[in-house]
Amino acid sequence: MHQVVESRQRGMTFIGWVVTLAIVGFFVLLTLRLLPGYLEYFKIKGVLESLEKEPNITQASKAEIRKLIARRLDINSVDDVTAKDFRIEKRDGRLVVRIDYEVRVPVLGNVDAVQKFHDQIELIRH
Repeated sequence: MHQVVESRQRGMTFIGWVVTLAIVGFFVLLTLRLLPGYLEYFKIKGVLESLEKEPNITQASKAEIRKLIARRLDINSVDDVTAKDFRIEKRDGRLVVRIDYEVRVPVLGNVDAVQKFHDQIELIRH
């Protein structure tokens, strides 16, 4: 005669839960570490976009544009990027304002995450 062994599903094992929680925890930690860099980038992007609405910005000098950028960065509490980090080019009635920068964030121990950001606006004198 055959004996039938009952087997029941019991769900995940303890080790399975530990591994799952470790993976979820890592991604939560990574998100918390990377989020401030992206929030600051959106503030900087807002500063650039606000220049498009500035009247007669294409006729302003580079120093005046930097001063305007510095004031707006200060208002938005941007600390890691200064007005000197923006590249301003004026030629043939065009104004190009460009920003390229990196944010290095420690993740765990000696492991860092590097965020690279680039944005620019191009304005044409009318």
